[in-house]
Amino acid sequence: MSTLVVQVIAAVASLALYFLPSIIADRRKRYDLLTIALFNAVVGWTVFGWLLALYWAVQPNPPRNVASEIAQSRKLGSMRTFSVMLAERVRFRSSRNNTSERASK
Repeated sequence: MSTLVVQVIAAVASLALYFLPSIIADRRKRYDLLTIALFNAVVGWTVFGWLLALYWAVQPNPPRNVASEIAQSRKLGSMRTFSVMLAERVRFRSSRNNTSERASK
């Protein structure tokens, strides 16, 4: 009887260790939990697959809408570039105006 209890405990511990990446993904509220769990179940028997699933599970959640996030970052980048170029133009014109005023005096 005691060997059966030990075997059941060992089986539960082995399953918990095998599905550790899925458990971590669930605890971290990953959006792609099902994908990680399926990947872990199918490829987790290889050491590389298990490590890859574990790495994937500890990564931060991906953005929900990647396309709009990329568009927003491009828009911010172009606005930043425009601001820098505008500031340079204002500095150039003000220095040019100061030089022409000094020359006319």
